[in-house]
Amino acid sequence: MLTDRRPRVSIAHLPTPLEPLPRLTALLRGPQLWVKRDDQTGLATGGNKARKLEFLVAEALAQRADTLVTCGAAQSNHARQTAAAAARFGLACTLVLRGHPPAQAQGNLLLDGLLGAEILWAEDAPLAERMEEVAASLRARGRRPYVVPYGGSNPVGVCGYVAAMEELLAQAAREGLSFDYIVLASSSGGTQAGLAVAARALGYPGRILGVSVDLPADALRQRMAELANATADYLSLPLAFTLEDFVVEDGYLGGGYGVIGDREREAIRLLARTEGLLLDPVYTGRAFGGLMDLIRRGVFSPQERVLFWHTGGVAGLFAYPTLE
Repeated sequence: MLTDRRPRVSIAHLPTPLEPLPRLTALLRGPQLWVKRDDQTGLATGGNKARKLEFLVAEALAQRADTLVTCGAAQSNHARQTAAAAARFGLACTLVLRGHPPAQAQGNLLLDGLLGAEILWAEDAPLAERMEEVAASLRARGRRPYVVPYGGSNPVGVCGYVAAMEELLAQAAREGLSFDYIVLASSSGGTQAGLAVAARALGYPGRILGVSVDLPADALRQRMAELANATADYLSLPLAFTLEDFVVEDGYLGGGYGVIGDREREAIRLLARTEGLLLDPVYTGRAFGGLMDLIRRGVFSPQERVLFWHTGGVAGLFAYPTLE
């Protein structure tokens, strides 16, 4: 495997299932739809961050860290899974969350507390700046914090999705499948960057399409090119990436990050009622809503096979009571 020489701990339930979506395929009259179930990674309700944390926690343990520190939005899936990984390995966890505390803890935030994380609020300060201040304060008190970047997206964390692409291609080969497109939600860029590195290294001929949930396409593509190059270097792979190597659709940003609109509501309801599959309101709901629109616009042919990579986040549903 491409990542075999990098330290890794076992966290996620792997391989995650690869499933067809026959009823939704028939309803949309589009390409043959499949889903890669990274909502089933098993860490505190699952999600894509479990794969990244296998490498990040391994590095933290090698550095003899005693605390994981990370940041995110109030309903951050990444923060919730980081807290769970810390608990599993006997580490403390401090989460620096954007903005101010809500009146009531729901969804991911409720689970953060249940998992024993210390929760601090950035309030009006920049999130990354506040996180570094918190880490510095912990060091001054004699603690050994390991800072996990936003979304787990650095070369260490991105290895999780280099390995994931290898996993997918092995599954597809066993089942005699090939996918013309892989579609996923993109935000911090690490998941798509990791898939792209492995796709190039292993000769995957299809296209990887990221549906941005918060950033303009050019900014996200720049971030992913930098991450992919840094990850290739980290893994000693002779690969180079530019912005043109990343396909990003930013036409579905709606009201902004975490703001639920009609497109997200339709996607969440339709997939639940046709396939019994739950999407989350911030990432996969937006990305699948975008995929449905692309299908209706004829972007894919009925002969093509499209894989939706479900990155999890279902706990966030319980913080959005207005979905129904």
